[in-house]
Amino acid sequence: MASIQLTVNHEAGLHARPMALFVKTAKKFESEILVKNLTRDKAPVNGKSPLNILLLAVSQGHQIEIMAEGPDAEQALEALKTLIENNFEVKEDITS
Repeated sequence: MASIQLTVNHEAGLHARPMALFVKTAKKFESEILVKNLTRDKAPVNGKSPLNILLLAVSQGHQIEIMAEGPDAEQALEALKTLIENNFEVKEDITS
């Protein structure tokens, strides 16, 4: 299983709009995606589930680990990394 560790810098953490964008991005991929809040040492949860992401209680400055397994795991990790590193500022793709 491939994984990356990132810091969430958005002022809302992974709540509200950032959570929705994260889940929307994760659902574009076939791979299984798990997310763990390293700061709070929470167990990994399904990265495609809005409720599970909210239950991680990721706040600004928290470290998370994103794990992906499947045929498009590397692409999924890259897309989620870009989303987080760009502080959830995305340009809407008119084809989506």
